Amino acid sequence: MAYQALYRKYRPITFSQVIGQEHITQTLKNELSSQKIVHAYLFTGTRGTGKTSCAKILAKAVNCLSPVDGDPCGKCEMCKAIADGKITDICEIDAASNNGVDDIRDLRDQVNFLPAAAKYRVYIIDEVHMLSIGAFNALLKTLEEPPEHVIFILATTEVHKLPATILSRCQRFDFKRIQHSAICERIRQIADAEGFKVTDDAATLIASASDGGMRDALSILDLCVSGDKIIDEDTVASVCSMAGNDYLLKLANFIKIGDTQNALLLIDELHNSSVDMLRLLSEIIKHFRDLMIIKTVKGENIPIVSSKERLTAITAQAESYDIRELLSILSILQGCAANMQSGDRRCEMEMTIIRLCNPSLSNDINSLEMRITALENNIADNKSCCKEPSKIDLENISEITE
Repeated sequence: MAYQALYRKYRPITFSQVIGQEHITQTLKNELSSQKIVHAYLFTGTRGTGKTSCAKILAKAVNCLSPVDGDPCGKCEMCKAIADGKITDICEIDAASNNGVDDIRDLRDQVNFLPAAAKYRVYIIDEVHMLSIGAFNALLKTLEEPPEHVIFILATTEVHKLPATILSRCQRFDFKRIQHSAICERIRQIADAEGFKVTDDAATLIASASDGGMRDALSILDLCVSGDKIIDEDTVASVCSMAGNDYLLKLANFIKIGDTQNALLLIDELHNSSVDMLRLLSEIIKHFRDLMIIKTVKGENIPIVSSKERLTAITAQAESYDIRELLSILSILQGCAANMQSGDRRCEMEMTIIRLCNPSLSNDINSLEMRITALENNIADNKSCCKEPSKIDLENISEITE
């Protein structure tokens, strides 16, 4: 039997199993329990947050013969047939590859037919923002007044690309990024079920790399499992081609003291270790973003996903940086991200590091701000070192003048 990826093996099959989207799943369960089902739903949010999973659960729930508090029972003939893919009334359409007006016209002709076996004919249109203008226009009338036996579920990661006429005809649900604590907990549950161990720091690093997406987190976990039964922070960093916390701390220190040579040698070492320059830049931006947050947000609820050991290290490093300096560095790094899209990534990274270590080499506003901040800090340090003349010193001065 072929190996099944973890994100598929542990895909939720009821609303109660969906993690981190309780504001949505509870509303859907209430609507289903009270039979207040609308004709068009819009699920929007970042990738891997449960949009497609909820769409499939909803398609099963509206056709379940014995629903349980809004959840599909999973035991009736209809639930089993839908799970096995034997019901043609549940139609999933990938708008990325079926985005023409002819595709939607075919769909518009199909909706007039009664369901073959189920109660409702459900159309799940994934990445709906990829539809052409003509396709949206063809869908509009059907979406506004569909037959009673038809339900549309639209899913997208870029809701701003949808026409207002489409948005106004759907009940919209916004999926949030899943909290890193919930992702860590789910990773540990799956690790226990699969018979391998994940350290707390490794789970935290996976949650950070997944950017609030459960599917991405489980995909990373899948890659780590293929290497060893004990997954630690180094395993995750290796699998994701990440620089690692130690390298980022070193690089930030080199930038602070203006050590261009060692900073470039470190970039070369990471490049030879197959660390992608775009991924590295993203990590550097995240590192300096964390330093910025530490300098400005006080208290326990700091919006940073990090292990306790790393948090201690970056808190200490943040003390050496001025907030204006951090803002200037982040602005320069953001500019580098834009340039990397079209130029040589390694060369662009090295040029940016040189500018950060030597602000005098660049005349842009961010580099000038870094130089001014450094001068102001030096002046402040010199003032603090100057001591007020003592009484003895004043006497010596008066003797010399006489």
